[in-house]
Amino acid sequence: MLRYLLTEDDLGAVRFGISPLCELGLSLRAILDPSRFPLQVGWLRRTEAARERLDMTVLGALIDERLWTPDFLNPRPESPLTRLEDELAVLAATPREVFRADLVGVHGRVPDVFEGSSRRALARIVTELTRLWETCFEPYWPRMRAVLEADIGYRGRQVAQAGVAAMLNGLSSGIAYEQGVVSVALRDPSERLRAVGGEGLTLVPTMFTRRASAPVGDGLPMVMYSARGQGALWEAEPVANPAAVAAVLGEVRASLLTVLGEPASSTELAVRLDVTPSAVNQHLRVLRAAGLLTSSRSGRSVLYLRSDLGAALLEGATG
Repeated sequence: MLRYLLTEDDLGAVRFGISPLCELGLSLRAILDPSRFPLQVGWLRRTEAARERLDMTVLGALIDERLWTPDFLNPRPESPLTRLEDELAVLAATPREVFRADLVGVHGRVPDVFEGSSRRALARIVTELTRLWETCFEPYWPRMRAVLEADIGYRGRQVAQAGVAAMLNGLSSGIAYEQGVVSVALRDPSERLRAVGGEGLTLVPTMFTRRASAPVGDGLPMVMYSARGQGALWEAEPVANPAAVAAVLGEVRASLLTVLGEPASSTELAVRLDVTPSAVNQHLRVLRAAGLLTSSRSGRSVLYLRSDLGAALLEGATG
């Protein structure tokens, strides 16, 4: 059991953050033991081929059989807008003594693959985490982030309506708050008591914990908890298409036009509509060539959006 001691000032300063690096590190739990993460079976299925090309010798050494990960993979985010690039830069600069101590805290020793130069080991870790992100997270991140942000919005409303204490007690069955103490039930049998002492307690929603997680060591106060709304994350989205548009374009193209009132990538659209990525790309090309969609590049992804002509078509069919 981990217990954080909060003063009244600490309680008023509880904040939320989103960490892409935390999600990467914690996702190794689902990869190592899929049976414990049934809500992420859709993600595991869609990324299976990509994961076969990753160096699991490196990634596998970042987690143990208890599903613990070293604290350098769980940085405390400063806000819900944390960028992975910034977190990876900090990770690459981890001091040797911190790197080794965090690994020992998980494994009891430094895994063989990370012996020798810590700078070289960190470079390998950053390389593989970047590949994991680009192949298995980046295509789906807009949707995953939306779930995490929606959870934070929900918790904020709880605070406004019922207070911080009620919000803390509603986070997870593994988290309880009473009289200035936040108790976090962990798989670690040891008892730990940690005064927040003005450092601030950060709450981090994640896709990859079942109840609650916390740093292995005594770093900055942070609790990672399971985000709400994951159940429908990988389900196909029902779309009500105007019959006239569907008759002209077909159901899939009409659905694409309907949902693209907000920008989305082809991979995200494939998940939402339960259509293969290759088929989605073919339909998007046709709609774009007809002037019904626009496209723009955002990082490594191409985002599609309904054009004025596409909006007019839908409006005319429903008007």
